[in-house]
Amino acid sequence: MSLLVLVLAVGAACCLGFGFVLQQQAAQRAPLDDFLSPRLFLDLMKVPRWLGGIALMVAGMALGAVALGQGRLSLVEPLLATNLLFALALSRRQTRQPLGRQGWAGLGLLAGGVTVFIVAGEPRGGGAPTGPLRHWLIIGAVLGLALLLTTCARRARLTSGPMLLALAAGLLYGVQDALTRVSGERFAQGGFAGLLTGWQPYAVLLLGVTGLLLVQSAFETAPLRTSLPALTAAQPIAGIVCGVGFLGDRLRTDAGALTWEACGLLAVIGGIVLLGMHPAMPQGAPRREPVRELQPQ
Repeated sequence: MSLLVLVLAVGAACCLGFGFVLQQQAAQRAPLDDFLSPRLFLDLMKVPRWLGGIALMVAGMALGAVALGQGRLSLVEPLLATNLLFALALSRRQTRQPLGRQGWAGLGLLAGGVTVFIVAGEPRGGGAPTGPLRHWLIIGAVLGLALLLTTCARRARLTSGPMLLALAAGLLYGVQDALTRVSGERFAQGGFAGLLTGWQPYAVLLLGVTGLLLVQSAFETAPLRTSLPALTAAQPIAGIVCGVGFLGDRLRTDAGALTWEACGLLAVIGGIVLLGMHPAMPQGAPRREPVRELQPQ
């Protein structure tokens, strides 16, 4: 694994984790009638803290895009999942909660799972990208699942809705990462002309805006511990599926390697859940009745 890819991916995770905390702190005060409405962006743009969180998120996505240009999607995605560690670090600083057994266990599972998956799978290139049929089948299946989750979230927005929205956003971000890598390859081969004549960069923008709306709606209606773990778990899984499914990423596929890869991913998900439920993660303010005012903070 390249040291540059490691530094870029972890730097991206840091920016994303810090940005998510700031975004949720602002979004939880937004009017409830903005749920899944573009009007939510208009309200949140008045809040400096949210703008700071968005700036960090954009920086993280830029670093992630550079990392994807230097390394395989199946390698970068597990590293991006460590954004939850940085979110917890900022939350701990604000709440002054000790890490405790739960925090150390989650940290060990997440870091260990990422390491086991990378060592066992040895993500690498070399596989030929698949044809358009498989390409569209995989993207369609992931986007269809995201749409189903969003539809279910509308019916249960104050119960399981935030978690379902975060899962849907994570799936969209995973596909976005895959298309970001394709866009980078088009740019490397044909410059801006090659980039802008393809559909991928426009899909990246559309997926990013849609995912952002889902994430902010999840942050608006539930504490960070409810939404961020689901987002963090879904994104690398979707990204790895796209990378191996149609981008030519290769993982070891012998029985022993597959077993360790599965164990690594399960450990990552377990660590994400433990860290996401840590007492240091913001629990959010009590829910409000729908109002139109949103005070800057």
